[in-house]
Amino acid sequence: MIINTGCRTDIPAYFSKWFFNRIKDGYVYVRNPYYKNQVMKYKLTPDVVDCLSFCTKNPGPMLPRIHELDEFGQFWFVTITPYGKEIEPYVPPKEKVMEDFKKLSTLIGAEKVGWRYDPIFITNKYTLRNHIENFEKMAYELSGYTHDCVISFIDLYEKTKRNFPGVNEVTAEERCKVAKEFVEIGKKHHIKIKTCFEGQELSKYGVDCSGCVTKPIIERAIGSNLKIHTKKSTRGGCNCLIGNDIGVYNTCGHGCVYCYANYDKKTVLDNMKKYNPNSPFLIGGNMEGDIVKDARQESFIDGQMTLF
Repeated sequence: MIINTGCRTDIPAYFSKWFFNRIKDGYVYVRNPYYKNQVMKYKLTPDVVDCLSFCTKNPGPMLPRIHELDEFGQFWFVTITPYGKEIEPYVPPKEKVMEDFKKLSTLIGAEKVGWRYDPIFITNKYTLRNHIENFEKMAYELSGYTHDCVISFIDLYEKTKRNFPGVNEVTAEERCKVAKEFVEIGKKHHIKIKTCFEGQELSKYGVDCSGCVTKPIIERAIGSNLKIHTKKSTRGGCNCLIGNDIGVYNTCGHGCVYCYANYDKKTVLDNMKKYNPNSPFLIGGNMEGDIVKDARQESFIDGQMTLF
């Protein structure tokens, strides 16, 4: 099975000590975000976990201990954008993140590390031309350290509109311009441009619109074929393997104004006060009335076939 860590929060950036403790103990408790007393227990052992999937804006805190994960398959997405502190208040400077990206790639392999340049939005400061110029510079820096870059355009959830007033959707004309320019830049630096949950609109420009954490991506990362039937996406726009997330909403400290996973700053601060790196729960602990169930887990690796 695949364990995801990055749809709800940024575990490498803020909770790396907790994560390594969970790996050491071999299990984790995950509270259902919608039914608080329902708790799932996942084994974190390489006999059933084929891949640990990360999505982060700051892999740096995990790099000194990254070899503690050597028994596991891994795939990392690292988000690097050109935005300033008014947009991403507590994200490290992009220069630092790019250096850590390259270190991570060198340590575990370029096939295990992908770049995310998202979300893309257009303002007076972050113009179309600004995006193209910054993407060119970043692609030059990251060339050889990754094979893929996933782009996406800002989604105006109610939380996003509240926390990022005045932001507008990216027009169809702007999306097409971004796609054409990014694909050409990507070709120069051997980086394939991909989208996820953006439909097929940009495929005619050479963008791979199949998704970001797809079966082929995971197979390439772990060097093995998987015997798994991808289910039809409930989101209707991708073929990603995004279940089994062990994160918690409203716990990411980056403070990005476009964030969909945080409700507001106060909720995040209140939750982070409940963080205990020694707890089997990411936030808090056992509650009265909890019903703990063992997750149904099995390896999907096809032992008869390998890709490499």
